[in-house]
Amino acid sequence: MIANILSYCMKIDTSVWNSSVIKKESKSREIFRLVLQGKLFAQMSGALLNEYESVIRRKKIIALVPITPQKQLKLLDAFCSVAEFNTIYYAWRPNLKDEGDNFLIELAVSSDAEVILTYNEKDFQGSELVFNFRVMTPENFLKEYKI
Repeated sequence: MIANILSYCMKIDTSVWNSSVIKKESKSREIFRLVLQGKLFAQMSGALLNEYESVIRRKKIIALVPITPQKQLKLLDAFCSVAEFNTIYYAWRPNLKDEGDNFLIELAVSSDAEVILTYNEKDFQGSELVFNFRVMTPENFLKEYKI
């Protein structure tokens, strides 16, 4: 079934990253494995990379994650080596509950992503603009596509 989603282009939120490095047998970790194997395509931007790096250095996250921030940064480097980087040319303001998430919408739009993977689905509800992508948890994504 993976062959059917090889073209799936997605933006992966930092909540999914956190889950993947905290929980050894998580669906989030499976998503990152599939990206690193070239079976799913992840999108990246400067703003998203900055957020990943910031999250890795948070004391709360450091206390939860069984590997050092340096090892997390090496994993992030591997992820970035296979992710497609996008330059954002247009600022979208969909009036999300958390205005800090607008850059995620901008990345999804500029990269023509089909999915935003996140554990914060509610943060994307109630947008005043309608876009052509879905917001899903890793579990729902893997279940729906029978991966």
